[in-house]
Amino acid sequence: MRPSHTFRLTALAALTLVCGSSFASNIHVDASCEIDSGYFLSLNERSLILTREKGEPKAIVMRQGRLFVDDRWVALDAADARRLAEFERGTRAAMPEAQLIGREAAGIAFTALGEVAAALGNHPERTRAHVEKARQQLDARLSRVITPTHFSGKALGDGIGDALGDTLPTVIGEVVGGAVTAAFSGDVGRLQKLDDLDAKIEAAVQPRADALGRRAEGLCRQMRALDVLENALEYRYQGQPLDLLQVESTPGKSGQSAKP
Repeated sequence: MRPSHTFRLTALAALTLVCGSSFASNIHVDASCEIDSGYFLSLNERSLILTREKGEPKAIVMRQGRLFVDDRWVALDAADARRLAEFERGTRAAMPEAQLIGREAAGIAFTALGEVAAALGNHPERTRAHVEKARQQLDARLSRVITPTHFSGKALGDGIGDALGDTLPTVIGEVVGGAVTAAFSGDVGRLQKLDDLDAKIEAAVQPRADALGRRAEGLCRQMRALDVLENALEYRYQGQPLDLLQVESTPGKSGQSAKP
């Protein structure tokens, strides 16, 4: 079974991870696709590069309508050369938006973390400052490694994962400590904050989640167009289509998969 590198266009998973499903259940991001590939994608000034550890081909390079597969440049007809050039241009146009969506999803998660810390922690301002520092560090990291001419899906995922991983233990410790303190001290007021915490989180992040959903839908349209281009390639590797990209509709959302 081939590896799968999926970019899900939703902040809900991140929110559930950091807040718990009961607090995240009211946060909704209206996105309509999941983008999946067996390849890792990277870009530089000259080329679009796709690589994978298992399966064949292992490496594909697109460069202004030319195609390099594993160890050689391959012959293409004029129509495929045009499709590849358009695929590369479209990918370059889409990747900065993918970066912004990923950063905003992480930002929404950090905002939710701050709300939880403020409601339950013993030192909410200190914890909020920690969360904000982590958010700023993530932005700085991604701005260095992901630009309109340089993109790595692995760098994007690693950056968000590392930022949340570094922040979660501090916030969880603060929240648990606050809950224990409230329980032993009889601080009814702090415990009552739990009753409307999900509503506060929703009020803090839902407008951003709505905006994120609109951006994600735009990216879905771009990626579907790329999928259509890739499906139309006449080139075959060992008699099989390259199958670089799959764009699937999220259940219950608009839009159709470009795969039959």
